Amino acid sequence: MTTLHSAVRRRRAVAAAGAVSAGLLVLSACSKPTPLSTITVGSSSVTSEANCYNDGNAIKTADLAKCLMSKDIKTIKVDPDATVRFGVDPKIADTGWTILMNGQPLTDSSTKTYRTIPGSVFFNAQYGASGNSTQVSIKEGEKDVRGLWSFTLKKAS
Repeated sequence: MTTLHSAVRRRRAVAAAGAVSAGLLVLSACSKPTPLSTITVGSSSVTSEANCYNDGNAIKTADLAKCLMSKDIKTIKVDPDATVRFGVDPKIADTGWTILMNGQPLTDSSTKTYRTIPGSVFFNAQYGASGNSTQVSIKEGEKDVRGLWSFTLKKAS
């Protein structure tokens, strides 16, 4: 009887160890979420994780072009008379961030978590806009790019 109980206990211990190992393997496969950035226009908002993020480290220049061409970009409608509000996670603000319009800097770097820009800027040819939509990105990092969050702003009719 004793050998039967010890064999059952041994099988249970092996099964428990296997379950714990499988659980740890599944958890290690999960990627950590990136800091968030948000654009708000009036009562509408869109929030996004980064298109490119290297856990706070510099992103290779070759990878940045791919990030800017990402197809998985959130869209928000913008009335040119409205104010567009940009908000970033404090982790992004700590290293400095810049707003890019069609890949070109629109603002100087900031360490604040919040900025506002008139909606008309995003559809003004003087700032490089063309048509009824503009790609806007938030670039983390002053010298090295550490993260990139992109959005499409569509002109509200």
